[in-house]
Amino acid sequence: WNLPMFTADQLVAHAVGDYVLQSEWMATEKTKRSLAALVHCLVYTLPFLFLTQNPYTLAVIAGTHFVIDRWHLARYVAWIKNRPWPGSAPWSECRETGFNPKTQPWLAGWLVIIIDNVMHVTTNALALHYLG
Repeated sequence: WNLPMFTADQLVAHAVGDYVLQSEWMATEKTKRSLAALVHCLVYTLPFLFLTQNPYTLAVIAGTHFVIDRWHLARYVAWIKNRPWPGSAPWSECRETGFNPKTQPWLAGWLVIIIDNVMHVTTNALALHYLG
């Protein structure tokens, strides 16, 4: 297998872009308004300029970040992975985080953040590895 490597540089670029450079407005509005998601994705992509100047790679990093954040896709992944197990709840009850509403809010919140980060870091690694 020739799997892409997750480098420290890539993880730092992700952390800086997604946490340090993200304003409160971006964080609270990106799932509600495309403009906030777009601004966040453009700012998010800036640290990746230290890793690549390939416009296709940067476009994939920014584009996938926009889609994942704008539609809060991590909650769908959380819900789908929990579906086959006993006690799973319908989407109508899990819409906010993807987890059963009986799940402690702090736990559901952190788990969906972890899923979101894994999605971003994985797509970034694939883009950097295959597109340069």
